[in-house]
Amino acid sequence: MTDLRLEELSAATAAAANSLTLKPGQEQFVQPTSYAQAESDVKPSASWPRVVLDGDEVVGLIIGSFDADNAQEELRSCIWRVNVAANAQGRGVGRFAVHGLAEEARKRGFERLTVVYEPGAGSPAAFFEAIGFRVIGETQYGDHFAALTL
Repeated sequence: MTDLRLEELSAATAAAANSLTLKPGQEQFVQPTSYAQAESDVKPSASWPRVVLDGDEVVGLIIGSFDADNAQEELRSCIWRVNVAANAQGRGVGRFAVHGLAEEARKRGFERLTVVYEPGAGSPAAFFEAIGFRVIGETQYGDHFAALTL
C-alpha cells in the first residue's frame, strides 16, 4: 500500500465504493449508504466524499462534512463515514483517509474534526483513539462524540 491517494467520489468509483466488503460484525457499526446520501442532499456543498485508491483499486471510502454554521458544534467539521475493505484493513488505509479529511478541515480553518460512533466490542473506538480522537460527549442514543484537535 504505497500508492494510496484520495480522489473525489465519482461515477467511475461509486460502484466499487458501494461494494466494499467489511470484516464480519463491522456492518452493525456502519450507517446504511442511503443515510450518507440523504445527509449530503440536505446541504450538498458541505459534503466531502472521497475514495481511497491503492493504485487503481478502491480500498476505502471517507465522507466528511464541513458546515461552519451548523447549530450543533460537533457537526461543523466531521466524519460521516469511513469504510475500509476487509482485505485492506490494518494497512493504514483508514488512517490515511482520516488524515486527508483532517488536512482539508485545517485548510478550511477548522480547529477540530469530530466523529460519532457506537461504543462496544468490535466498534471503531480503538481505531479513532489510536489516531488521537478523544471522547467529548455522548448523543441521546448513547453513541460517542469524539474529537481530534487539529
